[in-house]
Amino acid sequence: MSTELEHKRHTLAHLLAAAVLGAYPHAKTTLGPAIDDGFYYDIDFGIGEKPNDEALKKIEKQMRKLLPSWKEFTHEVVTADEAKSRFPGNVYKHELIDEIAARGETITLYTCGNFTDLCRGGHAEHPNKEIPDDSFVLDRIAGAYWRGNEKNPMLTRIYGLAFESKATLDTYLTAREEARKRDHKKLGPELKLFTISPLVGAGLPLLQPKGAIIRREIEDYLWELHAHVGYSRVWTPHIAKEDLYQTSGHAAKFGDELFRVSGKDEKFFLKPMNCPHHMQIYADNQFSYRDMPVRYFEPATVYRDEKTGQLGGLTRVRSITQDDGHLFCRESQIGAEVSSIVGIITRFYTTMGMMDGYWVSLSVRDADHSKYLGSDAVWATAEGALEEAARANNLHYRRVEGEATFYGPKLDFMFKDAIGRQWQLATIQCDFNLPERFDLSYVNERGEKERPVVIHRAISGSLERFMGVLIEHYAGAFPLWLSPVQVAVLPVSEKHNDYGYAVLAKLKEAGLRAEIDDANESLGKKIRNAKTSKVPYIFVVGEKEETTGTVGVETRAGSEGAQPLDASIDRLLQEYKNRT
Repeated sequence: MSTELEHKRHTLAHLLAAAVLGAYPHAKTTLGPAIDDGFYYDIDFGIGEKPNDEALKKIEKQMRKLLPSWKEFTHEVVTADEAKSRFPGNVYKHELIDEIAARGETITLYTCGNFTDLCRGGHAEHPNKEIPDDSFVLDRIAGAYWRGNEKNPMLTRIYGLAFESKATLDTYLTAREEARKRDHKKLGPELKLFTISPLVGAGLPLLQPKGAIIRREIEDYLWELHAHVGYSRVWTPHIAKEDLYQTSGHAAKFGDELFRVSGKDEKFFLKPMNCPHHMQIYADNQFSYRDMPVRYFEPATVYRDEKTGQLGGLTRVRSITQDDGHLFCRESQIGAEVSSIVGIITRFYTTMGMMDGYWVSLSVRDADHSKYLGSDAVWATAEGALEEAARANNLHYRRVEGEATFYGPKLDFMFKDAIGRQWQLATIQCDFNLPERFDLSYVNERGEKERPVVIHRAISGSLERFMGVLIEHYAGAFPLWLSPVQVAVLPVSEKHNDYGYAVLAKLKEAGLRAEIDDANESLGKKIRNAKTSKVPYIFVVGEKEETTGTVGVETRAGSEGAQPLDASIDRLLQEYKNRT
């Protein structure tokens, strides 16, 4: 967001707190930042009255009533004791004041209207002139732990939406309503794509037959893109001894997220990553420089113990199937290998209709180097190699500090879906550290052992999350190649069922996924049912079609009339083959 918009949103957080205190004087304010679509304020209402959804309208109305009097902000620098005296009995503000003082930072109070808050600044200079009173709305109430720690008190978080103008706010609200209609957690069960079973557990989705078809099509396409550029498929088990992840560093880094399994004599982890397993496959071979690069591909499921409250549908799960790949190469080969991967990513997301407006995060370390494996020299080499590759491939990239993995920098690809939402999906990671930890080598031209570089890459990110994104991207109306049912055959009446089954047999023989609706229902109802199921092609068969060897073709765009059956099948096969 722009600095100007951030300042307006931060100002509105103050305005919200002022309106709340006017109606609920017993409340204790805590923190109220600007966020991507507006602002929020966390408030402790104690045992007193708390606002409900209906009360939001009154608070919002009070915000608009106060806004004209908010002419400008003033600020003052105070001591810790002076600051605490301005917030008597507010343990949250006192905690913040003590932390600021302990860091030796200046304590500032900002005032606008009759409201004063502990704040670092960053506001609209003249709120009543800069903030249109129809450019914001209060959105919802939620619970939030103080400082995000579940051991702390639960607070009431009031969210607001805010944009530059009413027009941009309305545009956002329209897009959000469209997003709700596309929500994969709603569409997935309705279309019988996946099931969440409380007996199986949260974050462990079960794919229905139709969902499994989509997943298989994506997986087959990914392998097709890799098979012709030197990858070999491998397979690894779902558990491994603790020692493996002690060596890789994952145990120390992700200890709380790992599922532990006890055998009769040994302790295991459900694998959180595939890369340590692939290191062992590489290590069991003797490679020379002539063999490099060595490329492994495995769509494999890994497991992470995510918090229950963070799980949702397919996009946040505990069982994560990565279309994982690891390339072992020489340092001089990094550029060519990254270019090859970029080519795969480009082709894959062009097919999905998601290449417009993409950008790439060159994710590097932040200033706290203690969080990362490896020396500064190794990191400088890895970051430089990825940035050079990004330039060579004309990627729309920017450096983002603090987003690297613990073992190396990466290129994270950000794609927009059909309604403009951004998703981080594909990734390419450059790793000089794990080959060192696992003592991997190959023999160079001089007969000496040399360390390979490992490039980690995933094209879809994870199949579960990517399926969730696709359901929403296509609003459940998948292109032919991904559609679980590609053709619905609809006899006009029961006396046309025999011809309908003959058409169905030819479709299946050609390799198309087809179903017939032979229920004793009206044709109109059958068509509505097929369209509700988002089937891309409908073949209507009646007396005329049976006599002429045709089918009445209906698509999502409308009716195409009677078409020769064989020609229609050929057309669909071409569309299927080309993934158009």
